Amino acid sequence: MKFRNVLMLPVGLTVLLLSVASPAHAEKGFGGGTDGNTEQRADADGAGNVSVTVGGVVFDRSKNGSGDSVGAVTSSTSWSPPACWYAPKFTPQELQDYLEPIWQAGSTGYEWDAKQREKYNAKDEKKGFNKDKTGKGYWWGSYVNKSYPPGWDKCDTEYFWVDKGDPPPADKENAVTPEVLAELAYAEIRVPGTKVTLAPAEATKVNLPTWAWLNGADFKPVSVTASVEVLGINATATAEPVSLQIKPGTPDAETYPASGVCEIKDGRIGAPYEKGKADEMPPCGVKYLRSSGDGTFPLQATVTWEIHWTGSGGAGGDLPDGTFGATQDVVVQEIQAINR
Repeated sequence: MKFRNVLMLPVGLTVLLLSVASPAHAEKGFGGGTDGNTEQRADADGAGNVSVTVGGVVFDRSKNGSGDSVGAVTSSTSWSPPACWYAPKFTPQELQDYLEPIWQAGSTGYEWDAKQREKYNAKDEKKGFNKDKTGKGYWWGSYVNKSYPPGWDKCDTEYFWVDKGDPPPADKENAVTPEVLAELAYAEIRVPGTKVTLAPAEATKVNLPTWAWLNGADFKPVSVTASVEVLGINATATAEPVSLQIKPGTPDAETYPASGVCEIKDGRIGAPYEKGKADEMPPCGVKYLRSSGDGTFPLQATVTWEIHWTGSGGAGGDLPDGTFGATQDVVVQEIQAINR
């Protein structure tokens, strides 16, 4: 079954500190120090490389697609990356510092506060909040992928303790593992745009094979790595282009090949037109059978990317293929004959 991309840098230079929690539900970021309320942060090294930490997960995008034309891939199946996940969120002292002001304010209700105090053994100064296990584990909590708001309620907000080296509870479906990290990395993958080069370029002619190709330099593998440093786990999702599908934008057209799917060969999709090939059939292209009149035909070009992942501990596998496409207007003219 195919499924779903960190820049591992010194944390010395913080270039961005962004709070993503609303005041009413602000949650102190894991390892967030005294300011808390931080779930997203970007750090840069001396070379200007940037890593982004989102919800306890660091994303290395240094090998991702870049530029104005890039976009996220769409899964070829109904599968989608996790809308939320569980990851380390608090040390014992951080959880105490976060919860006690809430209980003192009484805003959540006396009965709930009493149950919470009992749950975390808050009255025990030495063992409350698992302080006797400081350095031996973390309180885990849920993080929400802000790009998938419909799934926000799939992870509850109850914090749970996990000792270092132990796996998270089996009932926490999206607790971070290399596989979950790979799925989160999938959502971060960006691939280049798919505007194809056509020959003839300005306007093609009725019944004239039009060559189509993509710049091979743009269509190379891209990847994103996701990691949770305190757990020592990571996963890299890599997307590789495999084919281009052309839809002419009108039924009155033929594609080359007939399926309209051009496979990538030698790192290139299609082939540039060269002088002297006017009578040859293009390896990738289209032939329009009628004029576009005063308008244009919306040619749609979509690249399919195969996505696989590798992770810590030798884990790995496939993620669903992803697609990314664009539409461009094509002018098709009648061939003008000269009568004498």
